[in-house]
Amino acid sequence: MGYAVVVDPSNFQQEVIENSYKKPVVIDFSATWCGPCKLLKPILEKLLQEYDFILATIDIDAHPNLAQQFSVEGVPDVKIAFQGNIHEGFVGVLPEEDIKELLKQFNLTSELDQKLEAMHQAMAAKNVPAAKQLLDELFAKYPEHPQLILETVNFLIRLNRLEDAEKMLSTIDPSQKDYYAKAQKMQSLIKFKQMATVEGENELDQQFFQGAKYTLNEDYEDALKIFLNMVEHNREYNDDGARKAMVSIFKILGNAHPLTKKYQQELTMTLY
Repeated sequence: MGYAVVVDPSNFQQEVIENSYKKPVVIDFSATWCGPCKLLKPILEKLLQEYDFILATIDIDAHPNLAQQFSVEGVPDVKIAFQGNIHEGFVGVLPEEDIKELLKQFNLTSELDQKLEAMHQAMAAKNVPAAKQLLDELFAKYPEHPQLILETVNFLIRLNRLEDAEKMLSTIDPSQKDYYAKAQKMQSLIKFKQMATVEGENELDQQFFQGAKYTLNEDYEDALKIFLNMVEHNREYNDDGARKAMVSIFKILGNAHPLTKKYQQELTMTLY
């Protein structure tokens, strides 16, 4: 895989230009006083564990001639050396996914993404042992990667290992905003999976069960209709369970979804 190197005028030709014929070189022009540089550094270092590139760091204060040579006016300024040429990258801090898209332009692919795709193919072929082996290999190398955690949770849900899935979801920190939002949606799906395991004997249990089944089948409007009717006529059932179920569906759909807007309004009217 890739590696990191500190670059100055004495080794620039070798480490950046000549090595760019072997693999892409991500050039990070930065400064010790730069706050955004400190935010970008761990993102680039994390990607370095997945992608086969060279991360070349250049301190613009220590080497102003290099900064001037490549028209660096603000930091962080990231450029890409590829096949002996220097390409513009971006200035400032980009989200990890946007940087990944940039790396794809230079024929770079993530080992993590490649093995996850192989895992998906194994699951599609119902080869659970092969899928588990791939996940185990990835966890040995990327034990705290949130994307891998979410993929593993999805794997556990499909095996109906819901308790293990919930424990794993709890390891995703709220500070990891995009991944945490996805984790919350998956938590809601686990709840519906649990609801749909026992059909129940009375009519209310069966309605609740059917609403959960509709949700798992992505028939969200039918599910919302059932739960809304239960809120209206049986609010106390299952500790206000129907209202909580509607809120969970809103999380799955997102606030901007038309069904969320429609049924949030209807739920509010029913409650008040």
